[in-house]
Amino acid sequence: MTLLSLMVVLLFSSLTIGAKSWEQGEKKIADVNEIAVVQQFFNHHLAHATPQWNDFEPEKDRVFSFQGKKETLQFVAAFPASAERAGLQLFLLELKEKDKQRFISVTLTPFFPLAEGAEWFQDDVELVRGVQNFELAYFGLNDETGEFVWHNEWLNKEQQPRLVRILLELDDGRYLPEMIVALNVDSPYSNADLESVPTEDVEDVAQ
Repeated sequence: MTLLSLMVVLLFSSLTIGAKSWEQGEKKIADVNEIAVVQQFFNHHLAHATPQWNDFEPEKDRVFSFQGKKETLQFVAAFPASAERAGLQLFLLELKEKDKQRFISVTLTPFFPLAEGAEWFQDDVELVRGVQNFELAYFGLNDETGEFVWHNEWLNKEQQPRLVRILLELDDGRYLPEMIVALNVDSPYSNADLESVPTEDVEDVAQ
């Protein structure tokens, strides 16, 4: 009976340790997947942002599609034809707070006005929760100096920035490695442009 009791205790301990290891493994996978989703979002959507003007609005309300601030970003990109909501969509990323927890929200709306009688739809999705720090920066031409530099904001321009830098850190210490996404612009990079970009940024563009 004593030996049997010892065996039961050891077996139970082994099962407990195994269950905890499994839970930790599952949590680790979930954490990695959450960061991967954020990376895929920027690589699949922001990297394919298309320069657009809302020419369907009155001239006084005409606005360029790409508008960026330190914690807010708006751009237009297309969903594939196979998607349920194909066509150009207006993406709006915002850092919000709810129940003392900050999160990045993504709002999707059709860019072009819908045909008469068509159903209007808007989707709001939480990209990631528990955000400690979220910063965006924009690499483009300085109107005053004529040089390419990093900007904290990209507002009321007539073209998209060349690059967007994303920094993201979560409350639990996880972070997204610094991402630099090259955008579609009217003309590709020239050698002169690349010479004015910091070396580490040129490597990211080349990749």
